[in-house]
Amino acid sequence: MEMEQRVQMVCDVFEQLYPDAECELTFTNNYELLVAVMLSAQTTDINVNKVTPTLFAAYPTPFDMMRAPLSDIESYIKTIGLFRMKAKNLQLLSQQLVEKHAGIVPSDAKSLTELAGVGQKTANVVQSVGFGIPALAVDTHVHRVSQRLGLVRKGSDVVATERNLKRKIPREQWIKFHHQAIFFGRYHCKAKNPQCQNCPLFDICKEKLRFK
Repeated sequence: MEMEQRVQMVCDVFEQLYPDAECELTFTNNYELLVAVMLSAQTTDINVNKVTPTLFAAYPTPFDMMRAPLSDIESYIKTIGLFRMKAKNLQLLSQQLVEKHAGIVPSDAKSLTELAGVGQKTANVVQSVGFGIPALAVDTHVHRVSQRLGLVRKGSDVVATERNLKRKIPREQWIKFHHQAIFFGRYHCKAKNPQCQNCPLFDICKEKLRFK
């Protein structure tokens, strides 16, 4: 199968399965989105959504977060992974927003990735979800699914996966593909026990023999 056909098939199936896929983190503004995405590293959106309501109630703006005692920030997020490091990053990130951006989350990738704890994936999510800027964030689900379905080479790192997906998927579909690929990886093509027996993309899967 030609790559163009493969990409079209994957996009068509994703659209059939998850036409309304969207970010599952809970937030009400771009600052909350930025914080939630940063906190979601190496944990689940469900776990993040359990701690952010009280965190945002206590510190609704970066001005509040930067002045908060570090131990207090830790107390709100202690149930999620790497909470001590994330608390430090939250405090510093908030200070950077206040001092460099008047407390407003920037929309450009360079400014975003200069913030504490913000990598390329987080910046891409904030750009696409918060600002509607075409970006294609690659998390563990997108990375795994893209390799299994043969959209990128097996063994590619996340940087190569993002670069190759952007070349193959139309720019106007980047945001939707990101969310749909996450849903497919989170609820169907799981890392362990993928639902291969009823997968509409089983025939083009590069790992199907492993799951027979």
